[in-house]
Amino acid sequence: MTGSNSPSAPTPTGTGTEQVEVPYNHRHLLGIQGLVPREITGLLDLADSYVGLSRQVDKKRPLLKGRTLINLFFEPSTRTQASFELAGKRLGADTVNMSVRTSSVTKGETLIDTAVTLNAMRPDILIVRHNSSGAVDLLAQKVDCAVVNAGDGSNEHPTQALLDALTIRRRFGRIEGLTVAICGDVRHSRVARSNIHLLSAMGARIRLIGPPTLLPPSAERLGAEVFTDMREGLKGVDIVMMLRLQSERMEGNYLPSLREFYHLYGLDREKFDYANPGAVIMHPGPMNRGVEIESALADDPEISLIQEQVEMGVAVRMSVLDVLSRRLPNGGPKQ
Repeated sequence: MTGSNSPSAPTPTGTGTEQVEVPYNHRHLLGIQGLVPREITGLLDLADSYVGLSRQVDKKRPLLKGRTLINLFFEPSTRTQASFELAGKRLGADTVNMSVRTSSVTKGETLIDTAVTLNAMRPDILIVRHNSSGAVDLLAQKVDCAVVNAGDGSNEHPTQALLDALTIRRRFGRIEGLTVAICGDVRHSRVARSNIHLLSAMGARIRLIGPPTLLPPSAERLGAEVFTDMREGLKGVDIVMMLRLQSERMEGNYLPSLREFYHLYGLDREKFDYANPGAVIMHPGPMNRGVEIESALADDPEISLIQEQVEMGVAVRMSVLDVLSRRLPNGGPKQ
């Protein structure tokens, strides 16, 4: 299933004022798994309309005026937390960033107690990042507001997959039929899991490339081709999606050395040339330059979509907040 753009269509330049109906029937956004293509397409179409708005001088709409958005991040974040904050403010929400390092969590408060406390403050949307897989789903069961998963352990990171899909769709005009190589530390990557679910659902062909120690068990069951040779795996791909080494999630020896990893699996010009002509590079950030990717490639505006990914992140998160707000009490359609 393709997106709304044809391969020859110009890049959309919406202003965020268009009424875009989205067939999304969920209270929360906890993962990509479970979403159907028309729901994904609807979120991407709406996000497309917000790209133009974010490029205007006046970037604000009063859609979420009176609503309260809380960013609750148990792990460090720059791009995700900042883009959710911007997205909320551009839609008129009162946005609060909670510092977990100075909260009662550091004094031994449980996640459930934190959820109950926040729920008593009556927020409308809660954005949560947590280091344990399944923690966001558990929290969502204890609150009355909408919850967005901003990354839980090695499980999922749904808005990252959506922004990656929007970036791809705007470059190629489609997702269906493209070959995407997801390379590096797939085993520990929530970004990889969400992208596998989304891109497969939208008709892309997925390859996983990495050392055996960094590929998930039974990787073939995910519906992807698996390669342990970088050059072989990159032959004929359209998108090379590099991943950050999740050293904080590694227990034991997964790598002989960073130098060896870069030699075998770091993306440089020689390896990239095995991809299709017109291929592009993506990375969710933050990048470890000289470990996962060569700086010259990461900074090449002709082939790197890394900065576009950051921009699309704000538009996608505006889309998600917009859609979830419609299902809140007194939400209703956009005015």
